[in-house]
Amino acid sequence: MSATSPPASFSAQPMIEKVFAAAGLIVCLVFMARLLMGPRRRMKFDAWARGLWQRMRNLHRWRSSRKTAERVAEEAIRRARENGTWEGNVYKPKSFKRPPRDKLH
Repeated sequence: MSATSPPASFSAQPMIEKVFAAAGLIVCLVFMARLLMGPRRRMKFDAWARGLWQRMRNLHRWRSSRKTAERVAEEAIRRARENGTWEGNVYKPKSFKRPPRDKLH
């Protein structure tokens, strides 16, 4: 073994550990910068951070509501194909058909 090579028991850190370490360092630096700000800038920064958090949450909600809407639309299309008849572009469900009226009256 030469003096410049690492020992055999040494292994490089996995990539995920490096990512977590970098994220932790960034969070610490942001909090340190926030402590050094004046009260006015700190309030602006906090408002910006809350807005960013809200936008991220709304993006998640938008995606889940979009998936729900797609699922409901697919279900409605499937029901329309199976449970009714089409006359041109008019859909007539079987549930709208009424029994014939009594012609004695």
